[in-house]
Amino acid sequence: QVQLVESGGGLVQPGGSLRLSCAASGRIFSINAMGWYRQAPGKQRELVASITSGGSTNYADSVKGQFTISRDNAKNTVYLQMNSLKPEDTAVYYCNAVIRGWLEPRFRDYWGQGTQVTVSS
Repeated sequence: QVQLVESGGGLVQPGGSLRLSCAASGRIFSINAMGWYRQAPGKQRELVASITSGGSTNYADSVKGQFTISRDNAKNTVYLQMNSLKPEDTAVYYCNAVIRGWLEPRFRDYWGQGTQVTVSS
């Protein structure tokens, strides 16, 4: 009933930029925090950045000053602007949102399907 749909991944050269988008849809009562995680081959999934409903942000040390997270509450959408991309940023990027659906008693985690980001020359 609640879905997260990501877009914006792809292949980019080192130093390039990409913007990821994630839109939440369905029977949504309220959205709390939203964020982006990534998982590189052979590694655990890690938090990249998160943003609260009030706009407070949190970043992994490895992306501070390089990535920017933002959200449009009216569109139930979170964005990740990625600049100065490096080969080590290559991973599958997953959108996460803490959502309370209609008729649900509490908030819970929802995940997108993942979008591949490859940084290579």
